[in-house]
Amino acid sequence: MADIGKFNTLPVIALSANGAYLDGDELGEILLPNRYTSPDLQPETLVDVFLYVDSLDRLVATTEKPYGQAGEFVSLECVATNKLGAFLNWGLPKDLLVPHNNQHKAMEVGKRYLVYIYVDQRTERLVASSKLDKYLDVWPADYKNGEEVSLTIGSRTDLGFKAIVNNKHWGLIYKTEVHQQLRTGQKMKGYIKKMREDGRIDLQLARSGKGKVNDFSQILLDYLANNKGYCPLHDKSSPDEISEVFGVSKKAFKQTIGHLMKQGKVVIEPNGVRLK
Repeated sequence: MADIGKFNTLPVIALSANGAYLDGDELGEILLPNRYTSPDLQPETLVDVFLYVDSLDRLVATTEKPYGQAGEFVSLECVATNKLGAFLNWGLPKDLLVPHNNQHKAMEVGKRYLVYIYVDQRTERLVASSKLDKYLDVWPADYKNGEEVSLTIGSRTDLGFKAIVNNKHWGLIYKTEVHQQLRTGQKMKGYIKKMREDGRIDLQLARSGKGKVNDFSQILLDYLANNKGYCPLHDKSSPDEISEVFGVSKKAFKQTIGHLMKQGKVVIEPNGVRLK
């Protein structure tokens, strides 16, 4: 079954002067306008499209890719406001509406907001909300320490960064765990550092121990291979210098160098590290 607000692969059932009609199953025939078709399109051809209701309340297909789809959290820029609410640029000709009652705080033009995209069941139109808590799981999280998870970076706090874990729960990345630039809406993998007794989740961006060293080893080897076999950082380099280049702590950098030395892959020189 085809889904409004998501990417679908649908077959062409007929061609017309206006474009191609796709089989939307229970949604019926869906027009893919001419500007999104190609000359070699034929009946039964499968086409990857995004489905949404346009400004004339018509269900249409497009091959353009919006910045997010229904069921996702994404950071978008506010480009207009009026009595209906705020409108966000999400990569399609029709901007995405955030009704006033869906705004955690009144949105302002030019600012970016982390929102949840969903299909309004009454109108079948795609809308968004910055009241994120209502779209997260109310049940206690059940993760294991060290488990790999997907993260969507949220707002910055005095302690670090909030992040949405697996599209379900809030977690926190403490300042001490951040060794790279993070931005709201950024998607990345992370790890469960600790499940606290109060149900809160502590996160980290790199695995601990041996796993952390293995993760960074290949990154460092690739850097050396792409920079004439040399890295001008060493054990006397500042943590900020190491973090700026590699996005890891100085401790992880030194552990990895030691690991690669034991494997005979690198040697330490007075002012850097060289590929052996």
